[in-house]
Amino acid sequence: MKSLSIIGIGAAALLLSSPTARAAAPDTWKAHCASCHGEDGAGQTKIGRKLGVKDLSDAAYQKSFTDDQLFKNLKSGETDADGKVKMKPFGEKLSDDDIKALVAYVRTLSK
Repeated sequence: MKSLSIIGIGAAALLLSSPTARAAAPDTWKAHCASCHGEDGAGQTKIGRKLGVKDLSDAAYQKSFTDDQLFKNLKSGETDADGKVKMKPFGEKLSDDDIKALVAYVRTLSK
């Protein structure tokens, strides 16, 4: 009986963690992404223009990458052909669930 309670608590925690991460995604975006990508994802911030940030609100651009590719870039960061950091990694700051929620949030930015 005790092991069933532990399993039940674990299952409930898993079920509840995903909606919480999704609900926090806009806050995560504001805290970690908006300074370069802008609130709307268009990349029209001072630093975004300087870095040549892509327009994440552009549906055509969003079709050019998969959720898995975006997850990997968010987790591990992104570098250019010369190895220069284009986007710092967030794998040490955000959980995998937070990153998955952020991927889903990015998809909502498309017009």
